[in-house]
Amino acid sequence: MKRRDFLKFIGVGGVGTGLGFVLGKVSKPPGAKLIPYLIPPEDIVPGVANWYASACTQCSAGCGVLVRVMEGRAKKIEGNPQHPVSKGKVCARGQSSLQALYNPDRIKKPLKRRGERGSGDFTEITWEEAIKTLSQNLTELKSKGEADKVHLVSSPVRGHLNTLINNFMAAYGSPNYMQYELFQNRNLLYANQISMGINTIPYYNIENTKYLLSFGADFSSTWASPVNYSNGYGQMRQGPGARGKLVQVEPRLSLTGANADQWVPAKPGTEALLALSIAHTMIEKGYAKGDAGAWRGVLSKYRAKDIAPICDVTEARIEEIAKEFGQTRPSLAIGGDTLASYENGVSGLVAVNILNQVAGNIGISGGVIPNPEDFTGGRKLDFNKKISTLAANAAQSKIKTLLIYDVNPVFTTPVAAKLTESLSKIPFIASFSSFMDETTAMADLVLPSHTSLEDWGDDFPEPGVGAPVATIIQPVVSPVFDTKGLGDIFIELAKGIGGNVAAKINAPSAAEYLKASWKELYSRNKEMSAKTLGFEEFWNKALQNGGWWGAERKRSASVSARAAEYLSSTPAKFEGEENQYPFYMIPYATAAYLDGRGANIPWLQELPDPMTSVVWGSWVEINPKTAASLGLKEGDLVNIESPFGKISAPVYLYPGIRPDTIGVPIGQGHNHYGRYAKGRGVNPIDILPFKENPKSGEIALNSTRVRITKGSSGERLVKMEGSTKELGRGIAQTVTIDEFKRMKKEVV
Repeated sequence: MKRRDFLKFIGVGGVGTGLGFVLGKVSKPPGAKLIPYLIPPEDIVPGVANWYASACTQCSAGCGVLVRVMEGRAKKIEGNPQHPVSKGKVCARGQSSLQALYNPDRIKKPLKRRGERGSGDFTEITWEEAIKTLSQNLTELKSKGEADKVHLVSSPVRGHLNTLINNFMAAYGSPNYMQYELFQNRNLLYANQISMGINTIPYYNIENTKYLLSFGADFSSTWASPVNYSNGYGQMRQGPGARGKLVQVEPRLSLTGANADQWVPAKPGTEALLALSIAHTMIEKGYAKGDAGAWRGVLSKYRAKDIAPICDVTEARIEEIAKEFGQTRPSLAIGGDTLASYENGVSGLVAVNILNQVAGNIGISGGVIPNPEDFTGGRKLDFNKKISTLAANAAQSKIKTLLIYDVNPVFTTPVAAKLTESLSKIPFIASFSSFMDETTAMADLVLPSHTSLEDWGDDFPEPGVGAPVATIIQPVVSPVFDTKGLGDIFIELAKGIGGNVAAKINAPSAAEYLKASWKELYSRNKEMSAKTLGFEEFWNKALQNGGWWGAERKRSASVSARAAEYLSSTPAKFEGEENQYPFYMIPYATAAYLDGRGANIPWLQELPDPMTSVVWGSWVEINPKTAASLGLKEGDLVNIESPFGKISAPVYLYPGIRPDTIGVPIGQGHNHYGRYAKGRGVNPIDILPFKENPKSGEIALNSTRVRITKGSSGERLVKMEGSTKELGRGIAQTVTIDEFKRMKKEVV
């Protein structure tokens, strides 16, 4: 390889905002050799970084980021200070995008299955063969009139890539495009739709509230938009005026709960009743606002004295919260994943909306602010498309070809769903994923896609910030391996299929499709086109800034009377008889792994869990009193058995959990997914019943009781924290209140 060609390939990192278009024409040569980087191209200064604005895709929050690039390699990721969602911040998962980009376990070339399905045994093929194989499969089905037997399941894709995929599937003749992930806020979206008539997650204006009442929303760690909400919480606590108060209601103390002023460990499954009891108390005591009187009859059966023993929260505590929540202005109630993950999760989230309605918190600063809808018009969750429907269609041989992108339902659905068995009946499966996860291992053909740091795209974050936000994703480096952008894969498939599909998807590349789509947005959006000399100027500025964001748009909403139809009068149900399975199990997402997608990143495996400091494994959180009654000590291996299966994990003594409850983190327990994830820890989802909300399609994670017995062998508990005992060293010095007062006087 000649030196000038080498510089051509690694030197494209400094070409500025036009980077992606250049990268689209650059491909890595095979067998490149390492050559001293002595005389760089004119547009690169060795040791001097270029920063490129883009978006993080490690979760669905849609944070804006800046990527530091030196000599053609991405080195560091930070939050974009101009972006309304991230405001210059980024979480650990966002930082870890670099290790997704350069991960040695990425799928490096297209693959064709040669072993048994699910074994992960593949052989490498060319892109030409891969595109031809899939195009022929789709063409054959279309010619037979079986286009509707092609299904596509992806992660929650937004923006113009979602529009491109929708157009492809519509032109092909299949209505079967479904978006799915474990934490998709399906219950929250459904609850907002039926109670307030809005199709988006509202902007919970934590920054400006004075009293935040959270029902299981771990916004400091994993819920909805943790970077944005954590920043807002910091402003709430430290901003001008009175310091805001946080009350956290949840049976297991989360990171957000650890930062709260009060933790209310309600009995699992009763939080919805507690919210309604608080609302009833506000009305009866005169703390309510607006049309609260209209809810008096609906809430009459949720009297504090009746609900208190059910929730294991005293009547006095309920009345105290009702008084503070009603009298503090503004106040805000939110419902998170713990509440949403019960079998009656929709009921709980509707209850939280009613609580906000009774307090007069909807549509005000510091309260619930409805967001504008995605102005591409392309994203609206179809609640009729559920993972259970996919499994049923597959089991009944109604699916001939399944396309999978960036989603791992085999790992994130309970074994009781029998999804693996159902998918095995599909004649042909193609995956566009970057990693060999449990679902991709079942594929017959793998067409690996770029990571977001190598690709073009855009994003319209949800939840938003009360204003329109459009983020541009641009490639910051040359593709590391022989992969393609998903948009380009679909464009090539359209050409391979031909006919009306090729006519509908006629863009030369995904990059040009994106730019043309933004040009159309620009032409019909006066706010976008204001103060610019034309689209090219606007486009260049948007690339430099990381996107475009408009002014806040006030929208009104209220909870309708029909919301009462969805309220529960009893606690959520847990499978298993109490005398045989005495403990509630709460599986929860962690800051590092979320739904399991972060387990293949060594930085995240090495990141100590903020509440336990455990690394590289799983654990079960047990209250010290419970552990003592069972004869257990920290680090002991235990079997956790539900009516649906058994897992084993070491004990972590955790005072922040109810004695009748255990907590197990989600994310570990992979059978595939690379060297850093495979064979490590356990997956608590495996021992859950398959309970899916029939209306929203969300899987109920908090749905089973378990029993605990001592185990014999398994992984050790590896944690970063030291001993809680001082061993006579006097590390923690204490004084009495009287001594402190005397000391204070002496200092003065």
